[in-house]
Amino acid sequence: MGTGTFVNTGAIVVGGVLGYIFQRLLKQSLQKSIMQAIGVAVVFIGISGTLAQMLVVHGTQIETTGILMATISLTLGTLIGELINIDAQFVKLGQWLRQKVGSGSDSRFVDGFVSATLTVCVGAMAIIGPIQDALQHDPNMLFTKAILDGVIIAIYAATFGLGAVFSALPVFGFQMTITLLATLIAPLLSTAMTNGISLVGSMMIFCIGLNLLFDMKIRVANMLPAILVVVLYAAI
Repeated sequence: MGTGTFVNTGAIVVGGVLGYIFQRLLKQSLQKSIMQAIGVAVVFIGISGTLAQMLVVHGTQIETTGILMATISLTLGTLIGELINIDAQFVKLGQWLRQKVGSGSDSRFVDGFVSATLTVCVGAMAIIGPIQDALQHDPNMLFTKAILDGVIIAIYAATFGLGAVFSALPVFGFQMTITLLATLIAPLLSTAMTNGISLVGSMMIFCIGLNLLFDMKIRVANMLPAILVVVLYAAI
């Protein structure tokens, strides 16, 4: 139990270190181009995940579903997140880590940590994967996620620096917590709940892509409570 999370965390560290090493070989203009490229990739990851849950084929017709659920979940979740100001907590954690590792002069450390953490933590794979690992002894979903995360964090580290590597810490804590609590969570998760998690999580990933591609500042961290809201919505 937990094998998938250990592999996932290791892949993030290895990918991040490699990206950080090769960072020194990349010019500033090339780093910007790489960040735009990863932004495009993250946008389409979010779009594909969203459409996979939102579009339903009935014969020759394509219908949409989950729009109201996603709207309510994101609205209420963001309201809760803004009141708690989760984004500020992520920033504080990033600043604390920056000081601890002696990177106080690295202005991009916090941006790299926050963006990378949200990218690899948000989404259905980060929730369903640990549950499958714990209850079905099937870490394959997390193995797949490890490959994706390793590549993504390598690119983040090449652009933002060392901060992206430390996204391994919240990923390990988040996924291992779900793994340990899986025996309590799994019996309560219906198909509608997991689909809702995937839909809302993919929409948040899309927002992360917009931040990277257009240098926007959508506070995606403050949307995280939407994951809990959509579970409650599906339960009702």
